[in-house]
Amino acid sequence: MTTTPTTRIHPLMAVAAVSLTLVSLVGAASIAGLLPSSHATPDSATPVIANSAPQTSAPLAAQPAQETRQPVLEHRTVVHHVTPQVRHVNSNGDSVQAPVAQAPAPAPAPVAQNSPLGMGIGAVVGGLIGNQVGGGKGKTAATIAGVVGGAYVGNEIAKKN
Repeated sequence: MTTTPTTRIHPLMAVAAVSLTLVSLVGAASIAGLLPSSHATPDSATPVIANSAPQTSAPLAAQPAQETRQPVLEHRTVVHHVTPQVRHVNSNGDSVQAPVAQAPAPAPAPVAQNSPLGMGIGAVVGGLIGNQVGGGKGKTAATIAGVVGGAYVGNEIAKKN
């Protein structure tokens, strides 16, 4: 009577595979624009103090209330628009300056929105293609990768159309 040894995946390899899959899915969702973005403003963030005194190991409550801190420096780009002046001469011979009318600035291009229909069609096609690859658990992994990749590609194609 011969027994065949059962092979099992090492738990650390399983954790590594799950974490890699999770990071890949989050990355794909971020690229596809499915994750919400932060709407923080510089005013709501904690101010950063440049060249502050080095921290000591004493607790914060024991430190003196007034420390010599450098002010926070903010660099802003300032654009000055200069309106060209045109000189007109009246019938009296007087010179009058009048501003030149400028054309309005063009409107920015609309931002492409995510397409659930394109993502769905791409996911189905990608899953069908991924299911044709490999065997066993590799086939399952290829199907999942095909679904994620197909959803991304389908979304990108739908955005461009």
